[in-house]
Amino acid sequence: MPASAPPARRGAAVAVDAPLKVAIAGLGTVGGGTVKVLQNNAALIAAHAGRPLVITAVADAVKRPLGFSVDGYAWYDDGVRMAAEADADVIVELIGGAEGAARRVCEAAIARGRHLVTANKALLAHHGEALAREAERRGVALGFEAAVAGGIPIIKSLREAFAANARRRVYGILNGTCNYILTAMQNSGREFDAVLREAQALGYAEADPSFDVDGIDTAHKLALLAAVAFGCSVDFAAVHVEGIRHVSPVDIAFAAELGYRIKLLGIAALREDGVERRVHPCMVPAASPLAHVDDVFNAVVVEGDFMDRVVLEGRGAGERPTASAVVADLIDIARGNRLPAFGVPVDRLQPLAPLTMSRHAGPFYIRLGVVDRPGVFADIAVILRDHGVSMEAVLQRARSPGEAVPVVMTTHETSEAAMIGALAAIAALPACVDAPRMIRIEAV
Repeated sequence: MPASAPPARRGAAVAVDAPLKVAIAGLGTVGGGTVKVLQNNAALIAAHAGRPLVITAVADAVKRPLGFSVDGYAWYDDGVRMAAEADADVIVELIGGAEGAARRVCEAAIARGRHLVTANKALLAHHGEALAREAERRGVALGFEAAVAGGIPIIKSLREAFAANARRRVYGILNGTCNYILTAMQNSGREFDAVLREAQALGYAEADPSFDVDGIDTAHKLALLAAVAFGCSVDFAAVHVEGIRHVSPVDIAFAAELGYRIKLLGIAALREDGVERRVHPCMVPAASPLAHVDDVFNAVVVEGDFMDRVVLEGRGAGERPTASAVVADLIDIARGNRLPAFGVPVDRLQPLAPLTMSRHAGPFYIRLGVVDRPGVFADIAVILRDHGVSMEAVLQRARSPGEAVPVVMTTHETSEAAMIGALAAIAALPACVDAPRMIRIEAV
């Protein structure tokens, strides 16, 4: 594990009445919310920051009705030019995307010696270390509280409140779109596609929902959480990623019968042999705090050696909570707080070995579609035995002999590699008419 971090505060003192000048690139949902909170709560923010925070410039590629005033701010149609030229101490990047204009804005801001605040988890998951290294070299801050879990202060908590602990695991529900879809499927029994269309109509899902429902958004956030929690390199490529498209109402109903709820979780765990980073649907016990986090809410759980377990829950996205997190970073900068972006200097982030899913072990939920005829269950039992998989419970729905029947099993703890091998052998049985479905069971 990396050595202790340097002192939390450094940099020249700033006169109490000198305003912090802020320029904002991107006036979409979060950018608009940031303007509004800085305008509406100006006096409160100044009291907490010790000096006023004033917007001096904004940038957006298109001029359109905004629903808030930008009078008195310098207007740019090019965020990169604003980052280089505007009269500003801090550049706030809220454009989005791992490349293109967003990346150029961030690089231009740091190159000019300006502090940077961003909500861009994709950019940071791919280029966060490089940006943080350059920010350290230039002596400027890089804040990204808003990039993970919206209004939940998980980055600040990991860097500061939980700093005395050796963290063992950090995990949670990190995508509100997926959580909304799974909650609606649980409550209504509808199929994934129907609930996704509803989520799009309500504005909870994008027209192209792939980043959300395929787990990529959660994986971006998990890569950042693992780095801050464990002092390891940001390694998006090491995250195992599965989405929720294959989760069916049948699985959700069986899960409830077995005493579980299905949630898309991001899980990072520090082990003696490396770091486990995985995103996939999980069955969590109905008594777990995560089982009751519904709709668009997020929750993050941190486990440490002295703190035991802490659960943080709140809105994980949207204009207001994400803007709140952006401004929290601005207040820290105004106060002169200068923590390294990932809790320790970039050169002290450890290249800990990534652990593949083949080395994961745990209990599993399995759903099979088999023809109900003599000998089928004996064949399945032999395959499980030969792969070292032990059954814990079996559920079967009655059908007429010779018809396909759903069979659900839960297993005792076994290795992922053994489970995958057993399912491949079961799928090859002539009596198996549907591809086996597997969902990992998590004790969270």
